[in-house]
Amino acid sequence: MQVKFEQFAATSMLGSEDAPPRSNGELLFQRPWEGRAFGMAIALSKKGHYEWEDFRQGLIASIAEWEATHCKDDPDWDYYQRWLLALERLALESNLLNPAELEQRTAELLAQENQSV
Repeated sequence: MQVKFEQFAATSMLGSEDAPPRSNGELLFQRPWEGRAFGMAIALSKKGHYEWEDFRQGLIASIAEWEATHCKDDPDWDYYQRWLLALERLALESNLLNPAELEQRTAELLAQENQSV
């Protein structure tokens, strides 16, 4: 169940270039980490670590970087990779993590993912 902030965050992106993938109106996550990254971005903003609009603008910039160096129909396009990049950048800029902590936590999560496969 979404509360007001989560609803605002999810709907603030509808119809824009940074809109998350959807299926029948529902958010679409193909891998478990995508939903976690989505939730983390919203939760950190809700807790006041950064403004939601700052995250959204970071996501738009991340998407624009991809588009500047790839064809629009490139099969390697991955929306949530761009989401994750925006989240990582903002977490570092907001001093929520330092680069070493980010690297360590990423390695831990990847190890967990590999164990569950």
